[in-house]
Amino acid sequence: MTETVKTSRRAGGSTGDAARESAEVVADGTGLVDATGRTTIADVVVSKIAGIATRELDGVHALGGGAARAVGMLRDRIPGSRTNLSQGVSVEVGEKQAAIDIELVAEYGVSIAALATAIRTNVISAVERMTGLEVTEVNIAVTDVHLEGDDDDDDDTEPAAERRVQ
Repeated sequence: MTETVKTSRRAGGSTGDAARESAEVVADGTGLVDATGRTTIADVVVSKIAGIATRELDGVHALGGGAARAVGMLRDRIPGSRTNLSQGVSVEVGEKQAAIDIELVAEYGVSIAALATAIRTNVISAVERMTGLEVTEVNIAVTDVHLEGDDDDDDDTEPAAERRVQ
């Protein structure tokens, strides 16, 4: 909802007069535009918020598809590197709205439908609360299921398999 608001500012004069200056400002209901200026929010900000909100939930093993997770694992092995919080999250951010796509790996045994609902609720709540943007949609793609015994890291702790042929 857009509404027009009349505001007035005091302009400080050299004689201390309280001269008033009127300005017409469009208030957009998000708090991102007001009489003093406009706030823009970058895509990466929304994707990080959505990534963190998704990772907070039990049942989410990892974000991103196979290639993104492989690159993330390589990046994690570099000393001093940080986890990419927006991995597996893509967003489209407008002036008042945001649309979010999330790609993830779920833990085996969790209800994927319930997990998707919880992710949508958590992401929408976090993004709208922190940015003031209206989230129009949260699309979730579950690309794999993680089993308890599966390891993403190739550890050298397992004994080498015996060769079957010479």
